[in-house]
Amino acid sequence: MYNNKKSIFCVLLSLFAVVGAHAQKTRVKGNIDGLEDTQITVSYRQGDTTKSDTVYTKGGRFTWQAEMPEPQKVYLKFPARYFEFFAEQGAIKIKGKADAINELKVSGSSVQDEADAFARSLKDLTDQQSPLYRQYGKVSPEEQLAIEEKLEAIRAQRRERTQQYIAAHPKSAFSTSLVADRAVMGDYEDIKSMYGLLDASAIQTAAGKQLTERLDVLKRSSIGSTMLDFTLPDTSGEPVRFSDFKGKYVLVDFWASWCGPCRAENPNVLKAYDRYKDKNFTVVGISLDEDGEKWKKAIQEDGMPWAQVSDLKGFRNEVSTYYGIQGIPSTLLVNPEGKIIAKNLRGEMLQKKLAELFN
Repeated sequence: MYNNKKSIFCVLLSLFAVVGAHAQKTRVKGNIDGLEDTQITVSYRQGDTTKSDTVYTKGGRFTWQAEMPEPQKVYLKFPARYFEFFAEQGAIKIKGKADAINELKVSGSSVQDEADAFARSLKDLTDQQSPLYRQYGKVSPEEQLAIEEKLEAIRAQRRERTQQYIAAHPKSAFSTSLVADRAVMGDYEDIKSMYGLLDASAIQTAAGKQLTERLDVLKRSSIGSTMLDFTLPDTSGEPVRFSDFKGKYVLVDFWASWCGPCRAENPNVLKAYDRYKDKNFTVVGISLDEDGEKWKKAIQEDGMPWAQVSDLKGFRNEVSTYYGIQGIPSTLLVNPEGKIIAKNLRGEMLQKKLAELFN
C-alpha cells in the first residue's frame, strides 16, 4: 500500500511540474488569411537581452511559444511590415488578414485588451492628427509652423491622458509600457513625472527596472545639464572637441546617411545655419553611420558646411550611447555656457526657437 501511495504521489508531482512549466509559457497561435508560406521573426526580451526567433507559416497559420515570466511587448516581423502586441503567460490567438497586418486582432492577453481600450480612448486625438500629417511639409513656412504647433498641442493632450491613465492604473504592465514608450525620445522631466506615478510593484518588474536605468541615462540630457565634452574625428580623421565651440549656440544634430527623415530635415537645418551662422550659432553633426563613404557622400549631396564628426560605430557611437539616443533625427541645443536648453527641435519649431534667441 505504501508503495502505491508513493507512486501516486510521484505521479502527482510530475503532473504539477508539467502544469507549472506550461503556466510559465506564452503560447501564440496565428491564423492570417492570405498570408503566403513564409517565415516571420518574433522579437522579445529574455532577461537582459533581446531575442529573435524564426517562425515558419503554413497556410497562414503559425505557432510560437517562449518562457515569459512577466507580460511584455512582442514584435512580429512579417516580410512587408511588423506588428506589435502584448504577450503574457497562457494561450494567445492572433487573427486577421495579410493585407491589413496593422489591424490584426489579439485575444487571450489582458494587457493587450488594456492597450486596445486605451487606443480607442485616444481616437478623437488620432483623428485630429491624421489630416495634419497629410499636409506636413507641403505648405508655406507659416502654415507649417501652425501645423507643428497644432500637433504639439495634440501631443500635450495625449501626454495628459496618458498620465491620467497611469495614475489610475499604477500597477499595470501596460502603464509601465506607456512610460517606456515615452522614454524612447521624450524629455527627462516629462518621463520622470510619469515614472513617479507607477506603483513600487511595477517598478520592481524587469520592465520597471529597465525603465529606471533608462531614466538615469535620460537625466544626462535634461534641460540645464552640461553638454558632454566629447572628441570625435571629422571626415578627414582629425579630432574635433566639443569644447572648441564654447561661447556659441550649438545645435548638436544626431543623424545618418541612411535615415530618410534625417535627410529630409537637413535642408531645414541648413536654412537655420545660413540664417544665424553670423550670430554666434553653429551646428555640429554627429553621424550614426557605419560606412564612411556613404556618410561623406551624404554630406556632399545635402550641402552641409558645418562640422561633421563620427566614430562610424552606428548607434554604438560614444555620444549617442551616453545620451541614450534610440531614434534619429535627434537634436540638443546648447547655449554658449555649454548648457542644454532644448531637445529634438525640428522643422519650423527649430526656426521659431532660434528666432526667439537671435531676433
